[in-house]
Amino acid sequence: MKNSERTTTRQLSRRGFLSGATAGALVAGSPSILSALEGDSTKSYRVGIIGNSRRGGYGHDVDGAFRDFPNCKIVAIADVEEGGRARAAKRHGVKDTFADYRKMLESTKPDIVAICPTFIDEHRDMAVAAASNGAHIYMEKPFCPTLADADAVVEACDKNKVKFAFALPTRFSPKLAMAKKLIDDGAIGRVLEYRGRGKEDGRGGGQDLWVLGTHVMDMIRAIGGHPKWCFASVTQGGQPVTKKHVRKGPVGTGLLAGDAVRAMWGMPDGSTSHFHSYKNQRGNPWRYGLQVFGSRGVIEIQEGPMADVKYLGDPSWSPGRSGKKWQDVSSAGIDKPEPLKGPWGKRHYAAVRNLLAAIEGDTKALCDDRAARGATEMIVSVFESHRHRRPVDLPLTTRENPLGLLEN
Repeated sequence: MKNSERTTTRQLSRRGFLSGATAGALVAGSPSILSALEGDSTKSYRVGIIGNSRRGGYGHDVDGAFRDFPNCKIVAIADVEEGGRARAAKRHGVKDTFADYRKMLESTKPDIVAICPTFIDEHRDMAVAAASNGAHIYMEKPFCPTLADADAVVEACDKNKVKFAFALPTRFSPKLAMAKKLIDDGAIGRVLEYRGRGKEDGRGGGQDLWVLGTHVMDMIRAIGGHPKWCFASVTQGGQPVTKKHVRKGPVGTGLLAGDAVRAMWGMPDGSTSHFHSYKNQRGNPWRYGLQVFGSRGVIEIQEGPMADVKYLGDPSWSPGRSGKKWQDVSSAGIDKPEPLKGPWGKRHYAAVRNLLAAIEGDTKALCDDRAARGATEMIVSVFESHRHRRPVDLPLTTRENPLGLLEN
């Protein structure tokens, strides 16, 4: 072992994050997340929090994402609502608070900004302002309501040379890295099909595609790359969505329609990926997540930082006939105990660790602004294909909401 490798292992073990044996397993098995695992951050960071207690609050604890990193100090809170601002300040022990996030950025000059609201129609402006002030970005999902907005964020990050990480915990999961390695190494044979579903609760259809589908689209892209085309239909009450069905969607998604979505994408390797969602058809336990079907078996991935990953070594995909059993997959492999302990199960831990590594190593975060735009493009392509009633090529030429372009 090289001296640098021994030093890294000692550092991680000392803090109780990773044993030497685990480090070896992950180095061998999960190279795509090494930047999230290697060593400890050596710099200090001042973090600014942007929330909005009127519209989307602080997301899925995005304001608390940095609490496990003693070198990251929250120095300021921005929130348009006075009460929400005061509560956040108390929660984080912060004195400097602002009603206007732009004033916060200009006054405190944070190194990193957490963009927390789940409402996404302000994400572009918040991200562009943060990037223009030289701040790296950690952003709640979904990304932006249009591809034009997504393009503006990517351009701002490129122009100002700031790093961006998107709060999709599965992309940063050591278990996803192992699932990808198993697939790449042929554990399920040739990949034939990806099947993704949302939660299919009261949000089923178009809203499910936007809010939960963001996770699933990113899982598909993390394993199989960006699709080449999309062919989809969107229906409301069993009828194809037309202009009369279009409404203003929740959480700032813009125009939205459909209580059922059926979508298929052509993948770079010739396989196809699918996402279906039907309103009020939730499973118990839910079907939310991704299954990857191959010529020799199946891998199933649920959403989350250390969520369940299962392997079925069954070419028939039918354990009821074959007698094969589903096996658990840990970050160490199939049917092996999970070696990662401590904070790895926390929603934002691996993501923030990876963002800090990207900043210090001048690399891309595993789920960066382009990945966020890619997942968004898959979502938008569903409505664009439905609008044209045919397959559409990716990347899309339409950068606005396709539902606003429906002619009837």
